[in-house]
Amino acid sequence: MDALDDSSTVRVGLIGYGLAGSVFHAPLIAATEGLVLDTVVTSSPERQRQARAEFPDIRLADSADELWGRADELDLIVIASPNRTHVPLARAALDAGLPVVVDKPLAATAAEAEELAALAEARGLLLSVFQNRRWDNDFRTLRALLAEGVLGDVQRFESRFERWRPQLKGGWRESGDPAEVGGLLYDLGSHLVDQALTLFGPVESVYAEVDVRRPGAQTDDDTFIALTHTSGVRSHLWMSAITAQLGPRFRVLGSGAGYVKYGLDPQEAALREGLRPGDPSVEWGTEPESEWGRLGAGESPLTGGGVPVPTLQGDYPAYYAAVAAALRDGTPPPVTAAEAAAALHVLEAARLSAAERRTVRIEVLA
Repeated sequence: MDALDDSSTVRVGLIGYGLAGSVFHAPLIAATEGLVLDTVVTSSPERQRQARAEFPDIRLADSADELWGRADELDLIVIASPNRTHVPLARAALDAGLPVVVDKPLAATAAEAEELAALAEARGLLLSVFQNRRWDNDFRTLRALLAEGVLGDVQRFESRFERWRPQLKGGWRESGDPAEVGGLLYDLGSHLVDQALTLFGPVESVYAEVDVRRPGAQTDDDTFIALTHTSGVRSHLWMSAITAQLGPRFRVLGSGAGYVKYGLDPQEAALREGLRPGDPSVEWGTEPESEWGRLGAGESPLTGGGVPVPTLQGDYPAYYAAVAAALRDGTPPPVTAAEAAAALHVLEAARLSAAERRTVRIEVLA
């Protein structure tokens, strides 16, 4: 991959200005030194007005096709549009000679992800996937605990993204059309599987329960995945929209101790409220001591067992800082297309497992 000059400003074209584009990508791009939000692509007049109000100097485009005609004026494309568009838009950007960041999931299948990875490699271009949850405060804290070895040998990793949303919201994420790549397995599951693979490595077998619970729902809204890693660790992952009582975000059990953490990283809520990283009045990604996880053995954290572990600062801005460094210095991207493909192999195995009610072995271990 050809690196940019150290003095170059990376001009970013952002495709999509819905939840992903407006809440996550645009603010984080704008907060990253060396990146500038040049163009926002959305055909919605309302979203165009919103984008212009938040970023008065940006250019607007109704269609991504307008970007390919002036590819020499851009240095990076970020794709934050609906899942069904990820592959064709990423392919078009790469064909236009532009590096690409794609919101998760990169594709509907591992094969499509691997094709995009091969195309990016052949053209010497960056292709990265936005897996922001690697920079959640609790995940960063857990990685630090694992690096310190305080848990001993990890035996079981439990991870949850649970919500209480008994009423349908509508939109493509809840569509039953397979082309939309909706449902929680590919939405929240993309995060949970990526985190499990990042922590404990490749998976050799997958068991899943994928259910549609809410009246009128067309796609999964209550899903469980059990992974057996080649390292011997077992990961149990829950994603649900109908959980009336939320479980711990993490429960990690080792031979020496366990770590239990409740609550969600505060960065998404802060971004939704209009707060921005870099604002000196905001302590970005921090949480009060009352929400810290606990480390211990033999007792429940809910009855005072264990000791509180200070939660590290959440750091979503680190993702785009790493993208900027990769473009400038030629270093590896923060999340690779190969890693995204590995997660998609697991998600595909989970879908097959649920459909056939059996454990599915994975032959592709990377």
